[in-house]
Amino acid sequence: MDLTQARETKAQLTDFARDLAERHGVPASPYAVGDDATPADVVRAPTLSLGLAPHGDGEYGIAVRYRLGVPTARSFVRRLAAEAGDAVDVRRTGRIRTLAAQVRPPVATARALGETDRVRPLRPGVSIAHVDVTAGTLGAFVARTGEEGARYVLSNFHVLAGSPSARVGDVVVQPGPADGGRAPADRVGTLAQVVPLTPGEPATVDAALALLDEGIETDPTYPVGAVTTTAVATGGEAVAKIGRTTAHTQGRVTAIEMDDVVVGYGDELGALSFDNQIEVEGVGGAFSRGGDSGSLVYREDGVALGLLFAGSETGGADGTGLTYCNPVDAVLEALGVTLA
Repeated sequence: MDLTQARETKAQLTDFARDLAERHGVPASPYAVGDDATPADVVRAPTLSLGLAPHGDGEYGIAVRYRLGVPTARSFVRRLAAEAGDAVDVRRTGRIRTLAAQVRPPVATARALGETDRVRPLRPGVSIAHVDVTAGTLGAFVARTGEEGARYVLSNFHVLAGSPSARVGDVVVQPGPADGGRAPADRVGTLAQVVPLTPGEPATVDAALALLDEGIETDPTYPVGAVTTTAVATGGEAVAKIGRTTAHTQGRVTAIEMDDVVVGYGDELGALSFDNQIEVEGVGGAFSRGGDSGSLVYREDGVALGLLFAGSETGGADGTGLTYCNPVDAVLEALGVTLA
């Protein structure tokens, strides 16, 4: 199928899945589970993530992803696969979670292959976080038109803010607290802007900015030169990233326009559903692990495609998980900035 046909088929299958859910009396979407639903209820809802899977030469199939192997979910997948025909790529992902570091030092730091030390000048790929978060990754440096002299760091909401209670002006440290970063000695800036995440409402991006303090030097050319150009992922691209935990890894875009990607955010936000996401499978190993959240994902030619924010338990090659990224243009537009 060409792109237009694949999109039409995806829309038809989405309607088909909702009809199936209605007939079986189960939730048709991640949030259709009642006002008293718990985060666990949302995750267990047998909804499916649907997207477009590249087949090469401009052709696409349908990417079908399901989290848990409960009987209802497996039944839905079989029905959808039969409806889609041969042009379907079905994978079980297990649970999908944000990829901030999950544990405190010294274990978190010892397990990391990337840069967990104090690094000056700042550069993409190093450990960074809100003073009350564990650790994530500095993705890129960005600027806002008309703000001469203001320099910002781009990463995820759950890295630079971490909670709906975070406020503009909160301290950001490098390295992140999980890697020993403390205020004021390791302060590099302050939380400047977030794209809010709201329980019960679908999202598109997990993104935030930190305003760098005066005198903090930066090196935006690491590791592939200054990344200032963006593109829309079309599927099949060879990509790379530099992250705090797994350092430099390579992957391939295995699906685009993924909808209903349900991601666990912990007690405060619960499980959130994301639409229009990019999926990446690692090449030669896992593409990402906890602590890589916030990494900029770019093509081999240095053109940015996405902002890494979540990963699955399984679904990738050799038993490794899949990585999920926000489209970078959607991130920059939501924040009103450009790559610097």
